[in-house]
Amino acid sequence: MKHTSILFLFLLLASLFTGAQAQTQPKGGTLQDVAFIKGNWKATMPNGSTVEGSWQGPEGDNMMGMMRMMKNGKVTMYEILVYEQGEPGLVSLVKHFKPGLIGTEEKDKQDLYNFIEASKGRAIFEKEGEALRILYEKRADNQFVIARGNQQDGKWVFKDLFVFNRVK
Repeated sequence: MKHTSILFLFLLLASLFTGAQAQTQPKGGTLQDVAFIKGNWKATMPNGSTVEGSWQGPEGDNMMGMMRMMKNGKVTMYEILVYEQGEPGLVSLVKHFKPGLIGTEEKDKQDLYNFIEASKGRAIFEKEGEALRILYEKRADNQFVIARGNQQDGKWVFKDLFVFNRVK
């Protein structure tokens, strides 16, 4: 009887401890999972075009960034990226604009990416309604990559889109 009581007390304490831990863990990622991309970055593509990106650090429930894509000294596209922390978790919202700030998505629409997973210097989002994932990955102190992921043979395979180097 004494052993049963001790076992019961142990299981009760263990379940309370596990429950307390589960409540403190955020749902679906946090802004800190993408905070490593804060700063000014530049990528040079194989065709000579460039992509400049600038991300502000987390503030309140959001983090914001922008990218400018250029070729031969002329803009080809702008992109605004917002990471919002909400009750269901972290999401990434993206809007694209042609030169002249002409939106490519409908006025009240944007691409929505839901947080999938993160580890130190790495975060993955999946586009809502599509089998498409975006990986943000820190590769060195002054380098990070945005890669596109698609399923191949039941596994996610990522291919680098932009290899950014920090701009001072």
